[in-house]
Amino acid sequence: MATIYEVHPVAPQKDRIEKITKALKDGAVMLYPTDTVYAIGCDLNSKSAVERVRQIKQLSNDKPLTFLCSSLSNITDYAAVSDEAYRIIKRLIPGSYTFLLPATKLVPRLVMNPKRKTTGIRVPDHRLCFTLLEALGNPIISTSAHITTDDEGAAPVSAAKAESFGKAELFDCLSKLVDVIVDDGSDPGYQVSTILDLTKSEPIVVRRGLGWEAVAVWEKD
Repeated sequence: MATIYEVHPVAPQKDRIEKITKALKDGAVMLYPTDTVYAIGCDLNSKSAVERVRQIKQLSNDKPLTFLCSSLSNITDYAAVSDEAYRIIKRLIPGSYTFLLPATKLVPRLVMNPKRKTTGIRVPDHRLCFTLLEALGNPIISTSAHITTDDEGAAPVSAAKAESFGKAELFDCLSKLVDVIVDDGSDPGYQVSTILDLTKSEPIVVRRGLGWEAVAVWEKD
């Protein structure tokens, strides 16, 4: 059964953050709030934890995983960022945007797109996420927690069903699958991030999500 940490949304308690990050460094998988949805995550560099995240979400190894970084400087450690991509990211972060970028050697193979060698990175506008990133010192995997369980284990559910879940139901659904649940008092969100492909010379909006209106100029017909 997962350990639940109740954390203040604006001033996260230092001792609780230390316990959470220690668990992550030891390979824990957590359920935690972001500026878009509640997410399932772990330390980017914990192979066993990343494998568990994939098992929980039933994701094959050819499906890339998004992760959170603390800043634009942090992004450049894990992705090749062109001058144009740099200007775009600088304007949009922190916020509800996922950037698809060429991965550097620091991105584990188990996380990136194996064919394109790309990765998805976010810098969330969320105090708790930023505090965890700073305390951990590594990026944190971030994949939507919109799942439920059936007789055979974890299985994805439709968006319509996921939106009917309250926080208590979400916590109950995942309490036996994750090690840590972080509760900042917020209710689950159901609006995903906007995905921008910055691997080409011109940016492309891959998915509409929160804030997509600000980047609609890059949508393709």
